Amino acid sequence: MTEPPSPAPSRNLEGALWMLASAVTFSVMTSLIKFLGDDYPAALQTFYRQAAGLVVLLPLIARYRSAAFRVTRPGIVLFRSSAGTVAMILSFYAFQTLPLADANALSFTRILWMVPLAAFIMKEQVGWVRGAAAVVGFAGVLIMVRPGAAGFEVGLPALAMLTSALLFAFTVTGLKVMSRDNAPMVILVWSTVLGVVFAIPGAILTWRVPPWPDLALLCAMGAIATVNQACFIKGMSLGDASAMAPIDYTRLIFAAVIGYAVFNEIPTVWTWAGAGVVVASTLFITLREQRLARSAKLTAEPDPH
Repeated sequence: MTEPPSPAPSRNLEGALWMLASAVTFSVMTSLIKFLGDDYPAALQTFYRQAAGLVVLLPLIARYRSAAFRVTRPGIVLFRSSAGTVAMILSFYAFQTLPLADANALSFTRILWMVPLAAFIMKEQVGWVRGAAAVVGFAGVLIMVRPGAAGFEVGLPALAMLTSALLFAFTVTGLKVMSRDNAPMVILVWSTVLGVVFAIPGAILTWRVPPWPDLALLCAMGAIATVNQACFIKGMSLGDASAMAPIDYTRLIFAAVIGYAVFNEIPTVWTWAGAGVVVASTLFITLREQRLARSAKLTAEPDPH
């Protein structure tokens, strides 16, 4: 048995460009979140973000009508959408209040949260290597936030981002279950529509009518978020995951540059040290899982010889 060939170099290069575009658009989106944060709370920004996504999907919904809403696991759909909405509000709050580099680094802990969730919810066998990598990753979080250190006033925003990453990990776990018997289009439509519904209460409590320039920026933020998702999916679908995953971490560099140039933020040495530990551990988990998946596939395939 031989290992299946990786995507051609040209496809990996094309995928890398899409992943780079994803990192850039994500950084621009979070910059707009932070820029608008003084006047538009996280709950209201979340509503505009979800509403913009719904507008983008309306032609697809109109084309497929009832088929777009034909779902088999309504309970999981409701849970994913509610958890995803709360996670988005918390992450928007963190991006508004934390330095962009810190917020981006903490957002990567979603992969670390997937380890215990895989064991307790998906009933997957989690070996000591993956568990140890997750523990090391969370040690990196402690390096960044330094509980007990002087100036630990950022504790609440950091906790918000960590909780957001946990909730997003729940939504990914739910997505794995949903994708067994539901089309990606159905999952996307339901999560977007319910996302708007669940975002309405928070928007009502914080509502204000934005002037035209602010409305344009809010709409741009939502549209860029949709483009960001499309770029990420396209990049991961074109290239080998082991080659694409590291490129997503360039968000840290873009965040640091934008944070310094626009918001006069200078990441501390603790941010870079902790972020390095988090990135190394999540990258290790990602690459190891892909290697194990390839080995399992090779074992399951019959030997042609």
